[in-house]
Amino acid sequence: MNIRQKGGAPGIFSLAIHGGAGAFAALKDEMEIAAYHQGLEMALRTGRDILASGGSALDAVEAAVLSMEDNPLFNCGKGSVFNSEGFHEMDASIMDGNTLACGAGAGLKTVRNPIRLARRVMEHSPHVFLAGAGAEEFARLQGLELVAPDYFSVEKRRAQWLEARRNDQIQVDHDSPAVPEKMGTVGAVARDCQGRLAAATSTGGVTNKKFGRVGDSPVIGAGNYADSRTCAVSCTGKGEEFIRIAAAFDVHARMCYQGVSLQQAAETVIHDCLKTGDGGLIAVGHDGTMALSFNTRGMLRGQTDHTGLFRTDIF
Repeated sequence: MNIRQKGGAPGIFSLAIHGGAGAFAALKDEMEIAAYHQGLEMALRTGRDILASGGSALDAVEAAVLSMEDNPLFNCGKGSVFNSEGFHEMDASIMDGNTLACGAGAGLKTVRNPIRLARRVMEHSPHVFLAGAGAEEFARLQGLELVAPDYFSVEKRRAQWLEARRNDQIQVDHDSPAVPEKMGTVGAVARDCQGRLAAATSTGGVTNKKFGRVGDSPVIGAGNYADSRTCAVSCTGKGEEFIRIAAAFDVHARMCYQGVSLQQAAETVIHDCLKTGDGGLIAVGHDGTMALSFNTRGMLRGQTDHTGLFRTDIF
């Protein structure tokens, strides 16, 4: 079904991205900070170019997330964290706000780009959510690129895992004081010139997690949601907490049922429904407005739109 679009002028486009939220206490080196800005700028530019040329919000969010999945700075795709067994298990989801079509994959071990798997599930499967070996087989049948598991490994992620294992901790990657690199879940939300909204989210999870653990990123309504009548949302942080309150859907629900603004809905979810330190979210409204809210000391983030706005921030 097509969702009736609500308001918003034609020609308006907006895109927001995130690369994780956290304390960032150890991120002080100027070159490291510059590298994160460059990674965010590349993803932002990739999505913006699609929107500026009249492309769809769905294509824009997929492309922006794909850029970050291929960048070892971020905890998704190449550069994903290690689980307790010393392997990688990745999750991703995508949602089309114009039709409410959505797709997700979890526990992926060899799919080079989990966000591509999520979109294939949405468009070429009767299901919404595939996990584990079944998701991997679906990827193979769809002709998606599969790689050896060590493709995703980077040495600083390994060091982070060894640190967490020594301390017997399950560690949100951006909370590591010893290894500040690669700060977490990534996501993108967009409004295109036709008023369509979309959201995409991808993650490697948390360091030293028990194998089989799934966080909020592939869960529609928790880490990801889009409805072109209201907003598109992508979350980052402590996944269990976002699942418990259906955080992404809650932003939509507050706009839909209470009639509040995007900013008010996002701020309420982040600051009133979640605890300080749990994370953040990015959202774009049906009218092109954007909200980037977090209750941590920082969130890797960027935003751009039709007016020429183009900026990235960390702290």
